[in-house]
Amino acid sequence: MDRLRFGIYSATAADVERALRQPERLESLMALLSPAAASYLENMAQLSVAATRKRFGANIGLYLPLYLSNLCANECDYCGFTMGNRIKRKTLNDEELAREMAIIKGRGFDSVLLVSGEHETKVGMDYFRRILPSVKQQFSHLAMEVQPLAEGEYRELVSLGLDAVMVYQETYQRRTYAAHHTRGRKSDFGWRLDTPDRLARAGVDKIGLGVLLGLDDWRLDALVMGHHLHYLERRHWRSRYSISLPRLRPCVGGVPPKVELSDRGLVQLICAFRLFSDSLDISLSTRESPELRDNLFSLGVTQVSAGSATSPGGYAAPQSQLDQFEISDERTVDLVVAELQLRGLNPVFKDWERSWIAG
Repeated sequence: MDRLRFGIYSATAADVERALRQPERLESLMALLSPAAASYLENMAQLSVAATRKRFGANIGLYLPLYLSNLCANECDYCGFTMGNRIKRKTLNDEELAREMAIIKGRGFDSVLLVSGEHETKVGMDYFRRILPSVKQQFSHLAMEVQPLAEGEYRELVSLGLDAVMVYQETYQRRTYAAHHTRGRKSDFGWRLDTPDRLARAGVDKIGLGVLLGLDDWRLDALVMGHHLHYLERRHWRSRYSISLPRLRPCVGGVPPKVELSDRGLVQLICAFRLFSDSLDISLSTRESPELRDNLFSLGVTQVSAGSATSPGGYAAPQSQLDQFEISDERTVDLVVAELQLRGLNPVFKDWERSWIAG
């Protein structure tokens, strides 16, 4: 960590210029994430747009999170679902889940991300086994963001239709991680860190990485995530990869950012990762404001959510006291789609069918 931190903050303009010529190396990612790269932001943005259009065209995939439960057995001080928060707890039953799915399908979505707090007994494998078949009947692409599971459990979920798993390390800095995760299975740094390897061995098609920007030095966390991505792409090349770059947002009982990430810094992050990996999916959630999202859509992002709810049952019966965090972009799906089209982008609701890759 000390070596990487020194490398980021000692990078020079010459290092950045060299990185722009050969951006696919880890040394280049270090330079592109450095303070020295801030002066090259316009150049990075132009190259990022070109790289994205070459690989993805003008396509932007649309997905929606479906929150299953806000039950949680962890203490994480930045999350509204943390066990110590005195909030109303809810887990969707089959009827409530069907209502949520009907609303999401009615808005045109065919890609869904199942999200829950991390509660292994009440929202664990028994629950997932029961609901996944019905969810897969409704959606071509099924992703999950739940507690880390064992390799055999992931393999079973793949057999039930699971396509992708997002598992965010939050921060790669162990001391900071320990300070924010004080109780529950999530306090096991190593178990979480090894999850993408288990996912790949279980045959999960797409694996999502992420850090919660603001818990610590965002430049260092992003660089270590780049090293993690580099390792995974070479060791587990059959899986595809995505990253998410969420900034710390207000929630019940939450903490303020230790290190603020400006809008320009977020632009730098997106462009740096696009130049580092032209095949990487980069997701942008409704945590960011409408104005900023509109300007980020063209810069390297490939997956966006729209019209999101962050609580269980939040589409059929919104209750803000159940939310995991506050969202900033509250526009309807139609308004986001119209904005994408206005900018010459192609909103895609379906680009996945398991039968397309059968055999």
